[in-house]
Amino acid sequence: MEDIEFFDICEKEQTAATPFLEQEKDDDDSVTDQFWNVANQPNGKGHKIGEKSEEENKIRSKDASEGVGEDSDSSGEIQERHMNNGNNNNNKTMKYADRVQILNLRRNLNQLDNIAKEKDLTIEKAREELSACQLRIEMLTKERECTETKIEEEKEAGNTAAIFRLQAMHRRLCAELGNEKDLESKIALMLKENVYEMWQIEIEQGKFGSLRERLEQDEEELERQCKERAEQRIQKEKTAAQLAEQKQQVGKKKEMEAWEAYERRHQKVVEDAHRNHEKAVQFLKKSMSRIRQKEAKEELKTQEHMEKRMQAVLSLKNNITSNRETLRTLQVRDKAKALEAKKQEMKMRGAILAEGGNVTKEIFLHKQRVELERQKQEFTEQQKSRKIEIVARILQEEACVEKQKKHQARAEALRSQGKLPDSLKWRIKTWQYIENACEDPARAVLQKSWCTPSACSLVDDKSSSVVDFSEKALQDTIRENDDEEANETLVEPEFTGLWSQECNLYKMPKDETDPKPLGASKMERKIFTENLEKLRSGIIHKQVVSGHEFKGCPFYSKPSLIHFKDFDVGKTYKKKIILINASYSVNFCKLVGVSEHLKDFINIQNLISRGITGHDAQQTCRYWEKLCPSSFDPPGQMSAGMSCEVVVTFKPMINEVLEGKVTFLAQNGSFSIPLQCTIKRCVLALDKELIDFGTHVVGETISRTIILTNRGALGTRFKLQTSAGDNGTCTTAKSSLERMVSPALDGITSEEKASSSPVESSLYENKEQVSPVKTEEVRQTYMLGESQKTENNLGSSHVEQLSQDALITKADLEAENAQSPVEPPPEEEPIEITLGKVTEGEIGPFSSIKLQVIFTPSVPGDVHAEFEIAFDNPNCKPLHFSVIGVSVDVPVWVPNPNVDLKICMYDRLYQDCIIIRSRAKAALRLKFEVCKELSNHMELLPKTGYIQAQSSFSVQLKFLPRHSLPEDAGKYFDTETRVLEVPMTIMIADKTKPIEFIVHAIVTTSDLEISPAEVNFGYCTIYEAVQTTITLTNKSILPQEFGFVGLPEFVDIQPSDGFGTLLPLESLNLDIIFKANKAKEYSFELTCKSEINRQFKLSCKAVGVHPPLELSHSLVKFAATALNDVSTATLYVINAHVSLNRFTHAVPRIGKGEIAPVGPTSFEFLVPEDSPVTIMPSVGTVLPGKKCLIQVYFRPVLSEQLIREEAVQMLCREDAQRTMLKKIHESEMQKRKDETVAGKKDGKKPSFAAFRQPLRVRSSKHAAASSGFEPPKPEEIKTNSEEYIAAQYSLIRNFTGKFERYIIPCFVASGDIDEKIGSENLKYSPYNTLYLELHCPAVAPSVVVTSNNGKNIVNFGEVAVGHRIIKRITIQNISQEQLALGFSILNPNGPFLLVSPVGTLEPGENQFLFISFCPNESKLFFETLDIRSIKATLTLSIIGHGVAPSIACSVEGEVLDMGYVIAKEKVTSTFKIQNTSTLPLRYSIKLESLSQTRDKEQQRLPFFITSPPGRTDFVGTQNYSGLSVFNIFPVEGVIEPGKSQDFTVTFSPDHESLYYSDCLKVVLFGKEIAREIWLKGAARNHMMFVEGGDPLDVPLESLAITSPMSEEAAKGELEEPAKSLLLSLEYIQAETSGTPAVRELKIGAIRTAQFASKKNVEFSLDSLPVLQQKGFTIEPVKGTVDRGQIKCISVSWVPPADFDPDHPLMVAAVLTLKGDIKESYKVLFIARVVCT
Repeated sequence: MEDIEFFDICEKEQTAATPFLEQEKDDDDSVTDQFWNVANQPNGKGHKIGEKSEEENKIRSKDASEGVGEDSDSSGEIQERHMNNGNNNNNKTMKYADRVQILNLRRNLNQLDNIAKEKDLTIEKAREELSACQLRIEMLTKERECTETKIEEEKEAGNTAAIFRLQAMHRRLCAELGNEKDLESKIALMLKENVYEMWQIEIEQGKFGSLRERLEQDEEELERQCKERAEQRIQKEKTAAQLAEQKQQVGKKKEMEAWEAYERRHQKVVEDAHRNHEKAVQFLKKSMSRIRQKEAKEELKTQEHMEKRMQAVLSLKNNITSNRETLRTLQVRDKAKALEAKKQEMKMRGAILAEGGNVTKEIFLHKQRVELERQKQEFTEQQKSRKIEIVARILQEEACVEKQKKHQARAEALRSQGKLPDSLKWRIKTWQYIENACEDPARAVLQKSWCTPSACSLVDDKSSSVVDFSEKALQDTIRENDDEEANETLVEPEFTGLWSQECNLYKMPKDETDPKPLGASKMERKIFTENLEKLRSGIIHKQVVSGHEFKGCPFYSKPSLIHFKDFDVGKTYKKKIILINASYSVNFCKLVGVSEHLKDFINIQNLISRGITGHDAQQTCRYWEKLCPSSFDPPGQMSAGMSCEVVVTFKPMINEVLEGKVTFLAQNGSFSIPLQCTIKRCVLALDKELIDFGTHVVGETISRTIILTNRGALGTRFKLQTSAGDNGTCTTAKSSLERMVSPALDGITSEEKASSSPVESSLYENKEQVSPVKTEEVRQTYMLGESQKTENNLGSSHVEQLSQDALITKADLEAENAQSPVEPPPEEEPIEITLGKVTEGEIGPFSSIKLQVIFTPSVPGDVHAEFEIAFDNPNCKPLHFSVIGVSVDVPVWVPNPNVDLKICMYDRLYQDCIIIRSRAKAALRLKFEVCKELSNHMELLPKTGYIQAQSSFSVQLKFLPRHSLPEDAGKYFDTETRVLEVPMTIMIADKTKPIEFIVHAIVTTSDLEISPAEVNFGYCTIYEAVQTTITLTNKSILPQEFGFVGLPEFVDIQPSDGFGTLLPLESLNLDIIFKANKAKEYSFELTCKSEINRQFKLSCKAVGVHPPLELSHSLVKFAATALNDVSTATLYVINAHVSLNRFTHAVPRIGKGEIAPVGPTSFEFLVPEDSPVTIMPSVGTVLPGKKCLIQVYFRPVLSEQLIREEAVQMLCREDAQRTMLKKIHESEMQKRKDETVAGKKDGKKPSFAAFRQPLRVRSSKHAAASSGFEPPKPEEIKTNSEEYIAAQYSLIRNFTGKFERYIIPCFVASGDIDEKIGSENLKYSPYNTLYLELHCPAVAPSVVVTSNNGKNIVNFGEVAVGHRIIKRITIQNISQEQLALGFSILNPNGPFLLVSPVGTLEPGENQFLFISFCPNESKLFFETLDIRSIKATLTLSIIGHGVAPSIACSVEGEVLDMGYVIAKEKVTSTFKIQNTSTLPLRYSIKLESLSQTRDKEQQRLPFFITSPPGRTDFVGTQNYSGLSVFNIFPVEGVIEPGKSQDFTVTFSPDHESLYYSDCLKVVLFGKEIAREIWLKGAARNHMMFVEGGDPLDVPLESLAITSPMSEEAAKGELEEPAKSLLLSLEYIQAETSGTPAVRELKIGAIRTAQFASKKNVEFSLDSLPVLQQKGFTIEPVKGTVDRGQIKCISVSWVPPADFDPDHPLMVAAVLTLKGDIKESYKVLFIARVVCT
């Protein structure tokens, strides 16, 4: 019933005036409370609704009846209003309000019908419950009567226990019968009330009969009007379709016309391509023939090369064969010689033995004599060769001296003559050729001492450089030979090899190296001596491991070079290097020292070993310290691959470059590490050495920049000036050669003139007479020099060539001057190449400066200039760079030679005006031409024109680029950059040189690309929208406007509704939002138009889905929720699918697929794992026409990863703060120190604080330096660490808020989830998925928990049942306001209790909350405590687990039998108790005999007198001494979970008794008895015992204590009186056969140290024939029992043939035991037959 009531709840949002609203609200509230009561049941099935109690049904029925009464009045009013409105609706169309009123009336009538159905179901349930209750009453009545009968029977039988049990059952049945009768009356009353309410509902339904009929008429009228409107809409759609078809026909006609035009153009293009192909074939054939010829030549060369290689291989093979034969011959010869030498040696041995001499000595002396003769012979030959070399060197020196004299004489002759003959020129050229061919060292000297001159170098050096070159080259050659001879020495040792031997290391005597004291033992001395010998022998020995010898450096250094770069004098620098043992085994490393010149600056310290140390290593280090003393400890032994660290300290005292090495000594040799110390220096460079301005028209001004860069650490001052011999400008109206030569002549100083030869003087005197007209000879001379330079590129430098080629004699110059008139030089030449504003300044370290050079052509021609950048730093060489440019002067020119059309699009016309100017004095005829490749795309108008004298002319340029431009333009168009550069030509009449200008344009497309070209939205439900992203790309490099037009009503494009502007080559993402309005398949196109009216299509597809369920809210916006707080939102899952009629309403389906079945529909929400959102219930089933309540919880928390990262940042900030404080402290200390020093200079005594403070600073410095900070990784921060807690508090206090958005899918499946079989899943379609969007804003809390690492969970853990634990929770107000707190109520009957609530919290105040936990049963408890404030609510989750303690004992059963023991002896037994619970157990062991209530219990009558059902007294015989018979250890303690404890029980009786017993109780936590163990044992005075049989006495001793028998009496009486044993046997007689009766007697011998004379016990049983005659079988009859053993005597009985079943059989026999004494037992056998 509750399921129907729950799913019939209507929506709260419907606010129309209905007669059932009040009842609906009450029902909603009651069902919501009922749902949560059921959801919180322990079974956890929140989506199942259980049965409701009778009281709730009664209350609900009463409320429903009242609601029906109220509905009758309101329904009457609606009926009257509807009747009045219905008369007016027949003649006109219904208004919206009327339609709404009809729908509301239909809904109200449906609600009334539903209530009637509901009430009917309630009545049926009540009747069923009443019948079931009556049936139970009948059953209980019958059971009560049966019980009464049994009680009477047991009373007659006298069975008291059974009577008590049956009476208890009778009372229970009476109580149940009374309860059932009460329940019957309640159900009957409730049924009566429900029937009465049902009658009222039926009366109410009868009132609405006429209203129902009128409502049906109105609905029919409404449906008729809907059909009329549909027909009108269809007519309009047909008209629109006809118009669209007409437009489509017009469009097809236009397309056909465009297609025909395209075909004509295509045919023309094909014909042109065919003609071009024919032309290209001809050229291709020629090219292919040339390629084939070339390939044939290459193939021929390859064959020749292969033949040469084959011949070389054959010759190599022959050489190898001959060499092998030669080697074999030599080996055979050597073997023969060795054999001959052996034979001679054997003969010599025989001769010496025959003479009786010493064979070994004689042979050794003979070998020494032979070796000495060989050495003498080699020495003689070596002396001869040395003499020949000395004589050759002497002759060589004499020849060099003679050559030097000849060259000096030749040079003096040349100087005296004043001119060079032609023969000398040829000799110089020959000398140069010989130098180049022979690669004389003079060439290297020349290349180092000379550099390539610039074009403006001195011309007058030609004559002098020729002579100087030969002299310098000869002198350098002689000097080098002298140096080489000086380095060599002719002194030789008397014997070869003596000087090359290395002196052995000095070995100290053993007495000096023994560091052991005088008192050392012999063993220690021996061990030390062996280690020392090993060390001495292994210092420079080879290292061989596993047969492999180690070769190479024993240690690798990282880094391989110790480099102190850019140091300052006075500062200290440190470098750390790592030495890695690269050898095969353990090695040592010791510092030998550094280079001699570095000892004052370099210090090696802080050697940290990463190797291994030991006793041997310590002794080894002492020896190494003596051998190689140093200022630090050696690293000791280092295994292969181990390393040690060395700190190299460098304190420079001089500003010089230092180079050296650090030498170390290892076990297998020494090694060194190079060390380099470089000072700060300037490293200057230019980005280019030549500035080429290109060609420009006279009158323009162009500027270029050159960058000066300093890559060094030292700055300097620079100055930009013209090079030596350059005036700073090279601007004349002469030719290019004159511009290069003339400034060179002008730059020569008077000192150079004075020091030059007579030929050079004459050249200087006449340099001004060189005519600008007569320069052809000079130009030819220059060209001749260029050709000579090309021929002699392997000879001397460009300076020598220029000097040779520029030799002009005085006579030649006079002749030239006589032929041409002399023109005076111009007074002032125009300046063409100048410098910018920055010509000097300071360039800092690692910086750069831009320098500007300006070119202003004023005269046509070539311009060349050289510039130099000088620096103040003497170590920086000047930098040079050249500047060139060309200026032209034409009668007609274009002021703008580069016409830039900017960016152009295909198929669009662009125009520009080109201005042409003329400097001619007459009119000129111009013809404008466009290259033929672009004749179809570009045009100049007019094509011919006249330009007047000294005026301008305008030409119109038209550019219409077509898509064939890239193929037509060819080389003028760059396909990658899309740049078009077209040369345009202006032909001048009567002029051969045309004027060219270039038209630049960047041609781009106007396409817009839509990616992807087709969009498939997939399946979209009608309750949501699907969004996909497309990329709209502008392929043009111009911005373009776009817009999507003609969008259907179910499509939206954002942003800006699909309109916007695309920047060049920009890609814009657009979101297309599709919202299906009904279930069908969609296929449509979207049109995008550009600003030039181009259209681009986008195809779209989608499938509309109508899911079976719907959500009342698809979007939930939570209120701002504080961290760790919870916000709740409520929504419904509605199943509105009640009919399969698709014509009356929309039905659930996927596209055009099958309609979903009508019936229960299940849902499931899938929430992300790490999200702060919880949905309850997440799974459920909704019946048709019903809805299910869903609650969504939002609880924002801080992630652990964020807290860990904040912790790492806080640690870094703290370290940075400490570092800053340390620096501030150091600066203050330095300031105080300076003040102290200043006070000393002034004669003032510094204060005591000034001396004391620096000490603390040094100590803190040392501490900070010794502790380097390395921030930990976020994963290393533990959740319970202080850093984690501090970071969490910091984030909570500084939390500024966060907004998150989640989309939760809800899967829908047809069927009831409760009816699925096993693990079978319901079939569902992913296309029916619903989506719930959640907006979750989080804010900072006002109250936080500061204890338990800031967690809002109070976990008491596991607590034993009945125990109480109190925990303290600290809360803090982190807001800026005072907060009044309120608390929710905990369960009064629960285990949790809030001890001390808090009223108010001041800003920043901390308060304590105390919560106690006392479980009363073993289960998990959970409650929530809400701490409410004005701003937010802080929820504390309180968890506790009540655990019932449980243990496991190793004692099987309830009895621990200690067995038999000799009186006054002890025996021990061990048992184990294990803690099987999950909490530690505090235990204590108690004995019943030591109980405080034991005295009272002893006053009672014994149990064998009172005859209770079972024995209750477990305490038996006790010791006479008063001491406890049983002792337990340990008595108390704690057992951890899963652990166990061993207990030792000691049994120590002091007299003989068979009834020693006690009760052991295991008490937990001092309250609960967890286990009881009955301890029993027996004591005998003798070593044998008999066990078994029926008891004949009571297990209690007499209160009177009998004195034990004296020893004398015991010795005198070795046989005790006979004791009795009763053994009863029952033979079970069945119908077919019987079962023999079997009993056992146990005979044992006690293991004891007493009675040493008797090792075993003998037993025997007499009267065996009598027993056998009576049917008894006994085995064994006699035997022996060893000490500590037990033997069983088996007695079985089968009745004999003459046995009378009415009279039991009784037979007696005597059992005799012999041990330390003799005992007799009278065994009485009683046998009887029992029938089954």
